Amino acid sequence: MRSPLIQAPNSVGGRLVYAFAVCSIVLLFVGVGAFGMVVPSATDLPPPEQVVLQDVVAIPDEALARTEATAGADAPFITETHIQPGDTVASVLKRLKLTDTRLLTAITSNTQARSIYKLRPGRTVLVATTQDGDFLWLRYIHTPGTEANGRVIAKMLEVKAVDGSFTFNEIEEQTETHIEVGMGTITRSLFAATDVANIPDGITSQMADILGSKIDFLRGLRKGDQFRVVYETRAHEGRSVGTGRVLALQFVNQGKSYSAVWFNSDDNKSGGYYSLEGETLRGVFLRNALKFSRISSTFGTRRDPILGSWSGHAGVDYAAPTGTPIQATADGIIDYIGWQNGYGNVIILRHPGNITVVYGHQSAFAPDLVKGSRIAQGQTIGYVGSTGWSTGAHLHYEFRINDKPVDPLTVALPESPPIEAEHLPTFVKAVAPLKQQLEVLAKFQPAAAEESASIAQQ
Repeated sequence: MRSPLIQAPNSVGGRLVYAFAVCSIVLLFVGVGAFGMVVPSATDLPPPEQVVLQDVVAIPDEALARTEATAGADAPFITETHIQPGDTVASVLKRLKLTDTRLLTAITSNTQARSIYKLRPGRTVLVATTQDGDFLWLRYIHTPGTEANGRVIAKMLEVKAVDGSFTFNEIEEQTETHIEVGMGTITRSLFAATDVANIPDGITSQMADILGSKIDFLRGLRKGDQFRVVYETRAHEGRSVGTGRVLALQFVNQGKSYSAVWFNSDDNKSGGYYSLEGETLRGVFLRNALKFSRISSTFGTRRDPILGSWSGHAGVDYAAPTGTPIQATADGIIDYIGWQNGYGNVIILRHPGNITVVYGHQSAFAPDLVKGSRIAQGQTIGYVGSTGWSTGAHLHYEFRINDKPVDPLTVALPESPPIEAEHLPTFVKAVAPLKQQLEVLAKFQPAAAEESASIAQQ
């Protein structure tokens, strides 16, 4: 039986104080060995464990966990798995040992089961069977954490076996919020390091999004870079159903430390991430035009080898598979969209300060975009391709100031304004526990072994 889960307080400030208090208790009673971390010589040590700030037995993410739901000989068995990249409905059912072809047929033909086609990696699927292996029900938790009326609920598709047939219903269940921490050292890639620390992919992607205006996560990571993170997870009936938001993050990149904490002023729902000094981390420009993912994070960069006139190469090229989403690095207006000589399918965005950005060689544009369309930072504007003077799928990204190309990797990008002065005292008080947690994690994380070549070149 799982031990009772400890539920975090509802308020943001309360959760922060709670998280640090629990972390301190863990340190006092279980010592340094409880902390999961990536060490420089990981091959010489047993796999590290992640810090879990509640007394709960973790279910392995990569395997099925079969447990009895209730006591008694007639209790159903609950089988759990998590969606993996490349999964289909058929592969998930096969992994769950559901061999009745009627179930797959029912799911694929029923319009009420549409949510199961959005198989997002990391999402949870639960199945109940009898002692003899007969199917009872399936639950796909497709939306693990939605705030509604002060509660955090999980939305799920439930498929039940009823009199030789199947019923389909979308249901909502309240979830519990828990606080966890993790730390790691880059040896190969960010995802590789967070895998070792048992940090969910959803949190890893958030880390890159949060510090995306400060760190180039595709090209700029180095072996030996370190991170520490405090984040939320969601649970339902004692089982993990997904992740919440990152609460605090510290990332040491090429010897420079960057920190981020979540803060809501006056409990408004918009909230945002700020440095420990109150600087907003929503930069005017992101450092990357490719959405960070487990796939794109491992690709290197290259330059076009075509034509001698390209020897100067005014932009940066990001190799990625055809169809990889391209995101706008800043709010702007489309100044040009269409075909343009060597650029192939290209979008040029115009920004304040006489700044224009070129996105070239696209395979296709996002729907409904025309010249004059207003674009938001992070919005998908197109997809990687190999159009124009290109020998392989990649994005050509060109940053211009006064129509003159500059290096987007080194140029000093415009900064967003800091937190309003009226909210600064509240901010300092609210983030103090998170700052202390990051400091505690830093004390127990070993120094990086080295800072060497970019992981993008490995």
